[in-house]
Amino acid sequence: MNNKYQQFKNTVMEYYGEYGRHDLPWRKKQSPYYVAVSEIMLQQTQVDRVIPFFKNWMKQFPNWRVLSAAPQSEVLRAWKGLGYNSRALRLQSLAKEVTEQYKGRLPSNYESLLKLPGIGPYTAGAIRAFAFNEYTPLIETNIRRIFIHHFFKGESNISDKQIFAIMNDIGEIENPREWYAALMDYGSTLPKIIKHNPNKQSKHYTKQSTFEGSDRQIRGKILDILLETKKLTKEKVFKKLDAVIASDSEAVYERYQKIIDQLEKENFIKQTKKSISLR
Repeated sequence: MNNKYQQFKNTVMEYYGEYGRHDLPWRKKQSPYYVAVSEIMLQQTQVDRVIPFFKNWMKQFPNWRVLSAAPQSEVLRAWKGLGYNSRALRLQSLAKEVTEQYKGRLPSNYESLLKLPGIGPYTAGAIRAFAFNEYTPLIETNIRRIFIHHFFKGESNISDKQIFAIMNDIGEIENPREWYAALMDYGSTLPKIIKHNPNKQSKHYTKQSTFEGSDRQIRGKILDILLETKKLTKEKVFKKLDAVIASDSEAVYERYQKIIDQLEKENFIKQTKKSISLR
């Protein structure tokens, strides 16, 4: 490793040694199940928000087998408040696949992981790193931020391909579990340290869309309503939604119906002409 890369690694590891989040519950016990659940929960959600959900989840669903056998309504109820509810269903689908096809043992092979529900390239690499201490070059928002700050200062429209080139140049890391934990912890606080967000220089940077009044808010509210009352007429659901969205026009009802149709397609709910219920 050349001096430039060694200095970079030293900076990251020194920060981790002093300020690292060593007490995160999914770092205390880095079993494949703990790692997979935490990685899916952490998608688009901040660490501090995830911690109480993760702890509660492990009390209710301590392993793949228990999660795979749980009623879908219980899984959604445990996820309620975490957002992006489709992640909960993907996680349960993953549990069923691991239980039935792999006898409760998550594979460590990258290609095998990619074939499983809810696991994309980043999550597969993260599982290999944290659960099995196997190295795979991977990028997420905190890692991207660090590499841009240290290797692409003053540049714009930086692609992940350019960052992967730097990673490949650095070469395989001896302890990927610790390395990626250090990168993520350093990257999460880097904007506070340098007073700006290097990710804005990325070709892949997008501003998060507004939640208030969005389809995502309506989807979540429909599921919340059905978790309280298992089956309701559409008319009653629409009235409850109006109290949140503050509208009762025909166009809005058409929008509600389209969202309900999509939720049915994704296996969240069942519907008849007049009523809807959880699966």
